[in-house]
Amino acid sequence: MNMKTLPSAEEITLAKLSSQALSAVIETNGEAQKIHVVDKSGQSHEVTIPSSALNMMIEVLTQLGHGNSVSITPIHAELTTQEGADMLNMSRPTFIKLLDANEIPYSRKGNRRKVAYADLMAYKNRLEEKRLAALAELSALDQEMDMGY
Repeated sequence: MNMKTLPSAEEITLAKLSSQALSAVIETNGEAQKIHVVDKSGQSHEVTIPSSALNMMIEVLTQLGHGNSVSITPIHAELTTQEGADMLNMSRPTFIKLLDANEIPYSRKGNRRKVAYADLMAYKNRLEEKRLAALAELSALDQEMDMGY
């Protein structure tokens, strides 16, 4: 799923309210939960939804409620180099340099490189861990030097 446009003011308000309402009634422990959906004719239908899907729905509504667009990528998806670069907020040539340096595994389909979504997320998580470690080190140095931060 990919929303190419930002939500309207109406959608933002509705998403906020929906996220709050759903969060208030969701069972956090358990594998599934039954919800009732009312169709156009007013008839109620009971639907059993996995808790993980309900949690994802709450996250989507929360993001929409903040005015963000939302994209859902299957974990086994293979991405193009442009899609991978977009997900890391970098240029395609910079992303290709990461691939060439074996920072992120990839496969070739003809003359095109494909990157597994899971491998891209693993790289992104490693990068975030390095950033947090560097920040912690800087913070410790600031404390050591009594810089008042």
